[in-house]
Amino acid sequence: MKTFLTQFFTWWNGQTLGTRYFTWRHGRRVGEDAFGNVYYEGGKDADGATRRWVIYNGYAEASTVPPGWSGWLHHRVDIPPSQEDYTPHPWERPFEPNMTGTPGAYRPRGSMLNPESRPRADGDYDAWTPG
Repeated sequence: MKTFLTQFFTWWNGQTLGTRYFTWRHGRRVGEDAFGNVYYEGGKDADGATRRWVIYNGYAEASTVPPGWSGWLHHRVDIPPSQEDYTPHPWERPFEPNMTGTPGAYRPRGSMLNPESRPRADGDYDAWTPG
């Protein structure tokens, strides 16, 4: 019952009932990533392209989609990572979730939430004074 109510009243927690129904009717499971997100395709959009979507494992947070799956979702590649041996490029950084709003968020020196003092401005900065 809790799952039903969560899907009925929230869009950010997994999938809604509308998404579940559309996935049941038109979706073909394509694969799953290391975070438990499940990827589907099926049906056509207004431009005639195949629709692609993701059902998140937990909260709907786009930063949990790995780069390979992101390219597939946005139609930049035709073959999903589950059907090919995807290896990240050497210049790609490992995945880090978006930590904004959490205790792990970036807080530079001088921020109100960081106890370290801001570095002193020297030489290239002139403070504005009125008049």
